[in-house]
Amino acid sequence: MKRNILTLLLLTICLFTWGQRTNQAYWTYIDQYKDWAIEQMQQYGIPASITLAQGLLESNAGRSTLATRANNHFGIKVGSNWAGPYVIQSDDRPDDRFRKYNSARESYIDHSKFLQQRRYQGLYRLGRTDYKGWAKGLKAAGYATSPTYAESLIRVIEMYSLYQFDTGKYRSARTSTTVEPSASTDDFWQRHVIYKGNKNYFIIVEIGDDMATISKKTGLSLRKLYKHNDLPRDYVPTQGDIIYLKKKRSSASKDFKKNPIHVVEVNQSLHDISQLYGIRLESLCKLNNWDEPHAVEVGEILRIR
Repeated sequence: MKRNILTLLLLTICLFTWGQRTNQAYWTYIDQYKDWAIEQMQQYGIPASITLAQGLLESNAGRSTLATRANNHFGIKVGSNWAGPYVIQSDDRPDDRFRKYNSARESYIDHSKFLQQRRYQGLYRLGRTDYKGWAKGLKAAGYATSPTYAESLIRVIEMYSLYQFDTGKYRSARTSTTVEPSASTDDFWQRHVIYKGNKNYFIIVEIGDDMATISKKTGLSLRKLYKHNDLPRDYVPTQGDIIYLKKKRSSASKDFKKNPIHVVEVNQSLHDISQLYGIRLESLCKLNNWDEPHAVEVGEILRIR
């Protein structure tokens, strides 16, 4: 009996950890910093997926105290070769010193330079698309003390399809939708990228977007936009929202086959979850044996496949 209780407790903890895996703050961060990650990849050879995944984890999608207070997105400490400003924050020790930057961009550049150290040189023999090798190599070289650091990086990369930035294919995704390639010179498309996820395409809402503009620029009728995204006609988009350009699927992608669950987070609705995984709201209800959508509670476990 005790063994069964312990097993159940460990399973619950594991499921809760997996539940904290996909949220719109992450997509907003990706949309904001992807170009810098690609820029650093082109200059230094570090996979953009690795840079983004590290930034997401180390800065909690730009929301950590270190990121907001010191523009430090990668948790890099002072070290012997740093003569710039720093902040003191508890980490391995209560008075650890972390580098402080004038901007997040400086943090991205310094991260690339930091990985030029001798102990990381073996990583550059790996291909740019070998994000698993890079993740394991970073852990082996001592970048982080967490025993699951490599697994965490790989999980984030696969959850958010960050590997698409290692090849540059995401830039051509527009030609696979109803949007005309020539629209790339338009201001709207200078601010937006079409992402691919769960065999679908979507954009991230920016400040000032409205459904009429999204409809016009994507070439999709308002009726289809509302229907594809399970939205009411009075919906007003907010920054960070996911808007799909095709009909969503009946379950999450195969990336979640081994762990087909989601644990409801704070301020997260059933519709939020359906958007995060690209699942039709009706299908999400069927997966969980519900007749119709209803409110969900924090910590509730939902099936997504």
